[in-house]
Amino acid sequence: MKTLISVSVLTLAVSAAGAWAADTSACLITKTDTNPFFVKMREGAEAKAKELGITLNSYAGKVDGDNETQVNAVETCIANGAKGILITASSTSAIVPSIEAARAAGLLVIALDTPLDPIDAADMTFATDNFHAGELIGQWAKAKLGDKAQDARIAFLDLDVSQPTVGVMRDQGFMQGFGIDLADPNQWGDESDPRIVGHDVTQGNEEGGRKAMENLLAKDPMVDVVYTINEPAAAGAYEALKSMGREKDVLIVSVDGGCPGVQNIADGVIGATAQQYPLLMASKGIEAIAAFAKDGTKPEATDGKTFFDTGVALVTDQPVEGVESISVAEGQDMCWG
Repeated sequence: MKTLISVSVLTLAVSAAGAWAADTSACLITKTDTNPFFVKMREGAEAKAKELGITLNSYAGKVDGDNETQVNAVETCIANGAKGILITASSTSAIVPSIEAARAAGLLVIALDTPLDPIDAADMTFATDNFHAGELIGQWAKAKLGDKAQDARIAFLDLDVSQPTVGVMRDQGFMQGFGIDLADPNQWGDESDPRIVGHDVTQGNEEGGRKAMENLLAKDPMVDVVYTINEPAAAGAYEALKSMGREKDVLIVSVDGGCPGVQNIADGVIGATAQQYPLLMASKGIEAIAAFAKDGTKPEATDGKTFFDTGVALVTDQPVEGVESISVAEGQDMCWG
């Protein structure tokens, strides 16, 4: 077995949670250990583990997409007798055989943020409703444009190639919120609405956002609305627009709610973002593993959904009628990174 990257090992004394915690350990496996989203997720897991007297071992891939290291981490967690695993999968389908092995060994497996493919490969998913997150920014953008929405020229800056993941959910949610007919809601790129200039991929980083924006501006320099998978991609898109003198007349929307992204709303880079809460995902996940270790209880989905919804809020200082939102100041109080 190849050497694992262990980003933190937190060993704690037994607390008032009870004697059952004395030999209870859990694993957190994230895509990377550098993205602020996953850093905040780890903080939430560590704090809750300390509170409950659980031993937490954290692992991360070398880069986003590193399935092999995550597979090795799952195997280590099984071998070490962990009671449960929290995972943000780099490959939602390739990791499934390893997850099945963990569940067969008696571990509770909870997917954080990113559902597995299929979603029921994990015992439960604790996540933002990513479709709703996209829908919120789509509704806001449509209302903000008013009558101009009918003739909008929209560029989509996605994460990666279309596949069942959060990137597709956010993209399709935006379309529904904006009033674009979806073809297959499980993929992007098959829509026929003439307002869509095109899609490009960013890998969720600033440089990718800049290049993708340049590509779509070359296709149609009159783009006036930009959907972005996350705020680093939005920042890159803004720089590309700025280089052409277009930064003042293009509406950019995004998803995540990290502190730099919320500050970019205050600075006029982004019009609105949908804020998610990674710390809550992880802390609730540790609570679920503790309950499972104590008496075998498994978490249940939010009513009417296939996952446990950890919430989302639209952040903007330009509220519109009919779309509930919170201010930048409120978003800064709850941001991460």
